[in-house]
Amino acid sequence: MSTKRDYYDILGVSKDADKDSIKSAYRKLALKYHPDRNKSPEAEEKFKEISEAYAILSDDAKRAQYDRFGHAGIAGRYTQEDIFRGANFEEILRDLGFGFGGFSDLFENLFRGFGGTSRGPARGTDLRYDMDLTLEDVVKGVTTSIEVPRTEKCNTCGGSGAQPGTSPRTCPKCGGEGQVQNLRSAGFARFVTVQTCGACRGRGSLIDRPCQTCRGMGVEKRTRTISVNVPPGVDEGSSLRIRGQGDVSLEGGAQGDLYVVTHVKSHPVFRREGDDLVVEKTISFPDAALGCQLRVLTINGEVELNIPPGTKSGSVFKLKGKGVPRINGYGRGDELVVVRINVPSKLSQKQRDLLRDLAKEFGAEEGLKKSFFKKS
Repeated sequence: MSTKRDYYDILGVSKDADKDSIKSAYRKLALKYHPDRNKSPEAEEKFKEISEAYAILSDDAKRAQYDRFGHAGIAGRYTQEDIFRGANFEEILRDLGFGFGGFSDLFENLFRGFGGTSRGPARGTDLRYDMDLTLEDVVKGVTTSIEVPRTEKCNTCGGSGAQPGTSPRTCPKCGGEGQVQNLRSAGFARFVTVQTCGACRGRGSLIDRPCQTCRGMGVEKRTRTISVNVPPGVDEGSSLRIRGQGDVSLEGGAQGDLYVVTHVKSHPVFRREGDDLVVEKTISFPDAALGCQLRVLTINGEVELNIPPGTKSGSVFKLKGKGVPRINGYGRGDELVVVRINVPSKLSQKQRDLLRDLAKEFGAEEGLKKSFFKKS
């Protein structure tokens, strides 16, 4: 099932988390991903993502709207600037050693790019799809198709939101800017504040006759079949990014991305530890003492393993290169065979006599009496 990325999941908090927990989670993630500290290509997008999640969940009204209607309740009620207004970013980021010159500067940084580079309109929302895989899928890799519900431009109006044959008109209040400036004087000082236009809600245009298909939103929900190539070696919780397969942008920006998160089913034989596969085999005491040839299952079929004489219970034998391929493409892990010795709980009289004779040979008869022959 595909769902939009959950704000609680982004911050790593539970749905009943209090404000202090939400703030603490944001502080920790902001310190890790703030672009002034983290120069990796993904850090800026991650910082925007956690900041949006915090802005929603730290505000009682926005959080209640999100809990009730999900992302649709937020997108249908708030502009991007509305989402961020009111959150105490300045206090938190200043406390962490990062400075902003006020809310307008913060919003400019979050949605126009750090370092003063303009990034244009906001991109579409990213989506998440959770995919179940078998261990065999992980070892071999798999290409499959998935069904993903997402928002796309309305076919009827072409994304304008206006009834066919009509067009949106420029908002007379903001002149198409989506924002209005308010000038306030106090003595010799003049203060200018910038707010989202209340008439057009930041869109810069007004629609007199909304499209009947999308009701003026310019987008509609569709389900698309998308091919996904899962490379060998993915693990539980691995995230595969498919660019441009998320929701369409309401502002004409780039389309969001699709994140496919993998979940690996448990295997009846193998246990995975990193790139290694672990399997346990039980052998008899005589086989452990005398040595034997043991047939062992690998992910690609059976092989023979030589068990040397005198093998102890818990001994580990390595089958080189029989594990999981490394996701970076360089080699693969090993299979680790853990040998357990089966100690019989019931013995025939003949078996007891033979073991007594063996105990005498080893000078360990008293020890055997206390274990095997306790009830004889």
